[in-house]
Amino acid sequence: MRVAGDTPVENRGIPGEGPNRLWLGYLLFGLLSVGAYYTLPIFVGTVPLRVVVYCAVSASAAVAVWWGVRRNRPVPRAPWVVLGLGQVVYALADATFYVSHYVLNETRYPSVADIFYIGHYPLVVVGLVVLIRRRRSDRDLPGLLDAASLTVGAGLLSWVFVIGPQTRLGTPVLVEVASLAYPLMDLVVLLAALRLLFGAGRRDGSFLLLNVWLAAILTADTVYVLQRLAGTYEAGNFLDAVWLTGNLALGACALHPSMGRITHTAEVPAWRLGWTRLAVLCVGALVGPLLLLLQHAQGVQRDVPVIAVGCAALFALTTTRLAGLAVDQRRIAITDGLTRLRSRRYFEAHLADDVARAGRTGGPLAVVILDVDRFKQINDRFGHPGGDRVLVEVAARLRAAVGPGHVLARYGGEEFALIAAGADAEHPTRLAERLRHAVGHRPIEVGDGASVTVTLSAGTAAFAPHHGTASALVSAADRALYLAKDLGRDRAVAGGTAVAEHREDVAVDYLDQVADLVDLRVASPGRSLAIAEWARAVALRLGRDAEEVATAHRAGRLLDVGMIVLPDDLLTESGPLTDQQWHLLHEHPDSGARMVGVLPDHAEVAEVIRQHHERWDGAGYPNGLARERIRLEARVLSVCDTWAAMRADRPHRRALTHEQAVRELRAGRGARFDPHLVDVFLELLDEGAVGDLTAGPTAPREGSRLS
Repeated sequence: MRVAGDTPVENRGIPGEGPNRLWLGYLLFGLLSVGAYYTLPIFVGTVPLRVVVYCAVSASAAVAVWWGVRRNRPVPRAPWVVLGLGQVVYALADATFYVSHYVLNETRYPSVADIFYIGHYPLVVVGLVVLIRRRRSDRDLPGLLDAASLTVGAGLLSWVFVIGPQTRLGTPVLVEVASLAYPLMDLVVLLAALRLLFGAGRRDGSFLLLNVWLAAILTADTVYVLQRLAGTYEAGNFLDAVWLTGNLALGACALHPSMGRITHTAEVPAWRLGWTRLAVLCVGALVGPLLLLLQHAQGVQRDVPVIAVGCAALFALTTTRLAGLAVDQRRIAITDGLTRLRSRRYFEAHLADDVARAGRTGGPLAVVILDVDRFKQINDRFGHPGGDRVLVEVAARLRAAVGPGHVLARYGGEEFALIAAGADAEHPTRLAERLRHAVGHRPIEVGDGASVTVTLSAGTAAFAPHHGTASALVSAADRALYLAKDLGRDRAVAGGTAVAEHREDVAVDYLDQVADLVDLRVASPGRSLAIAEWARAVALRLGRDAEEVATAHRAGRLLDVGMIVLPDDLLTESGPLTDQQWHLLHEHPDSGARMVGVLPDHAEVAEVIRQHHERWDGAGYPNGLARERIRLEARVLSVCDTWAAMRADRPHRRALTHEQAVRELRAGRGARFDPHLVDVFLELLDEGAVGDLTAGPTAPREGSRLS
């Protein structure tokens, strides 16, 4: 239904839009003209009709480019103006050649026409280079290297089959210069064409037609030179159809509605290094060796120096490409994809080195962890795109405020972490306040004209002898951040303060209550206490030292605290889980590890909790660790946790019998579980030392924050 006064889209005058079929009509009429060219007689009376048709088709491409620039109004116009001038020169060359050949019976080679033909190449190259530069928003060294590699391969073929034979004919200088100019200029055009093909940017109809034009030029020119060498070239053969079709493709490209957008910098990625591109590059790299084998089979070795130089160039280009790939992979590995800050992995590796250095030299070192306050509310109100815009802008403001010499990373979802050295490390709280002000001093645009004022909470920790490890330093800053949140947010707290130490016992007690509440939510009161005792028993039977036994016991107690953030229906519903629910469930080990990691001296416990859903065969989560790469305590907990799950009634299923649960454990030996630990657990089970889920109820105490 159309409201009165509405205007159809095709009549609104938007350049390049609407049902424009001029390019298609031009292309079809031009192809019919090419067919007529071969059916018409050369002369009708005194009129060289075939020459007129050929030159008209060639010149029409220049007119089409002019009309396309006027109608589609590309920005900038420069590349199209240059390409149009190149086509004008090319049309002049055609007119000169065919009039000389058919009308004046002048067949000398080279001729004036060859000056025009060769002269149009630089204009084509300049136009393409400007076009390429406008289509990409950043440097694309891989595309340039790949284009250069294939051009070197094509150059070797050209030397062996075209250029080399021409230099050995002993022809007059002008003939040799003209014959060499064509393949050499074609190689330059090929480099530009490949650069265009490999680069980023829109790939609309105009882009396709532009590449058809380039392919036609390069193909016909190559065959033309080969026919000249063989002495078989005749004007009017099939090459005229290829050249004319190429001209028509250029004209249709300029008339196509998408021509005005071909120079736009678009979020369309470059042709990635997939299997197709890799196969093409491999073929190009093998051209040199294949030519050597061919010449060896023919008993000829005259082009060995040239081929050797070409192979060396290909080797250098390939090595540079591989080095670039290595650099890119490292950059991706250490860079957060959204904010372009350093990744958490890079932060942790760098901090370990800095802590070791600070321990040797005594230099100042500090860590600041910042968290966006009430970020979930931002996501709920403005959606995840709005939340992402907030994170990107927060990262940009922090980067500008930090300055050089520090490591700034995205530490978690809405958390940022900073390693400070030098003067800033001596006053980390002052640094944290500066960063908070840099973010919160003005609102952040989230889209659709809406904006939001963002505040940060921050925790800091300065390196000291009692923070002897990187994880301890981060834990101190994390505890300070926890306190800043607890005190009302929008503030910075220094780690190690008296009030923070006072809160440590409260935090330990709090997480114990979280563990008890999770047990109640899954209808297994006392479950975590039982798992903790079983883990202690297994670790003792294995003869582990006291520290490992204590770590296994404590990790068993807090095993599933990360489940506190999961919705109730995910833990209690009986139907199959959705992909999103599985994703949430798989995040709980990492969530629990983060919660436990803020406690003093709980860094090892947190890592065991993070790994307790890893599998012996590597098919677990969150990191897909396998065998001995999984901590022993985590492997112990995997067996104990599974036994507890099988032997407890759940809302959606009854508990397995003792015999059924034993069979399940044995079935998982060597796949899900460490086989030796299964055997140890079953031995203890037979002795009655493990397996009892009646360790006692532990509901949250009256008045606690979880009650």
